[in-house]
Amino acid sequence: MIKVGFVSLGCNKNLCDTENMMGLLAESGYEITPDPCEAQVCIVNTCGFIESAKQESIDTILEMAQYKDENCTLLVVCGCLAQRYEKEIREELPEVDVIVGTTAFDEIAEAIKDGLFGKKSSYIYDIDKDVPEYLPRVRTTPHYTAYLKIAEGCDNKCTYCAIPYIRGKYRSRSEEAILSEAQALADDGVKEIIVVAQDTTRYGIDLYGEKRISSLLKKLCLIDGIEWVRIHYSYPEELDDALIQTIKNEEKIVKYLDIPVQHGSSSVLKRMGRKTTRKKIEALIEKLRREIPDITLRTSIIAGFPGETEEEFSELCEFLQKVRFDRVGVFAYSCEEGTPAARMKDQLPTEIKEARRDKVMELCQKISLSRN
Repeated sequence: MIKVGFVSLGCNKNLCDTENMMGLLAESGYEITPDPCEAQVCIVNTCGFIESAKQESIDTILEMAQYKDENCTLLVVCGCLAQRYEKEIREELPEVDVIVGTTAFDEIAEAIKDGLFGKKSSYIYDIDKDVPEYLPRVRTTPHYTAYLKIAEGCDNKCTYCAIPYIRGKYRSRSEEAILSEAQALADDGVKEIIVVAQDTTRYGIDLYGEKRISSLLKKLCLIDGIEWVRIHYSYPEELDDALIQTIKNEEKIVKYLDIPVQHGSSSVLKRMGRKTTRKKIEALIEKLRREIPDITLRTSIIAGFPGETEEEFSELCEFLQKVRFDRVGVFAYSCEEGTPAARMKDQLPTEIKEARRDKVMELCQKISLSRN
């Protein structure tokens, strides 16, 4: 029996793909091992979201390549970096034997088989390819919790983000497939379902012609055995009253939202391509706390966006002081090739971006501690 070792990088949506690949390989007779020293096939499921993530992916590929001097005979690179930089990987990382893109992970068993026989070595398909509805899965999370991916891709087209060019347009999974997977997770002892997508609020628009996230959440709450339903990545532009009331009224839904606002200056938000303003975000946060007094709110912030003035940065800090999120992740702006923001003038020096990131992080740590 051929042993396969995995390294999964990046977001929890990527982890779902990894778990599906593990399920497919287990069904095909491969043995999954946590020890790379034992693995005859090493698979790195990469992230390519920002520069630091890309560097981590490259470093991990090189680390796994060292095992080719031991048992490993096949090194497979999957995921976002593979999809976006197939040519560069092929030219600059000759240690890599097989490349599998973001819409080909369901062919991982065939890719390994072909790689072992020296056949086809690249599986890069249309990024808008239909999302597989039903796939086997080997979970890597604690037994009581699991991620549940409800959609792939993104239509928001924020000017700084490369996700639409890597993961494609927004494609929802059917309610039937999602509920079937959730039931299987419950049957396996899972108590907490964490609903994930690049933007959970848009669920169903492409498939049903309307947003179905509230309906889906209510149906998930009806599943026996599931005690908590947690929602990630809810963009403020689409977070409507129906969803707020569902969170408020459904006992099983955790009173928690991850709302990536990215900035607190309306002028910067406009350059980011966000379809909202500081005033609208503040009104939304106020409504959430009024309707759901015990809600916990997390967000993501980008510091040092192109053209960000001292005044706009001060607006961001004032906004965060006023809104007082419970948890905040802060990133220094990463210039991603092919995105509109990468072509903008007034790109800020790295030292300014990092200094502003550190200042925002320090501010938010104090707020988080005071709210704890």
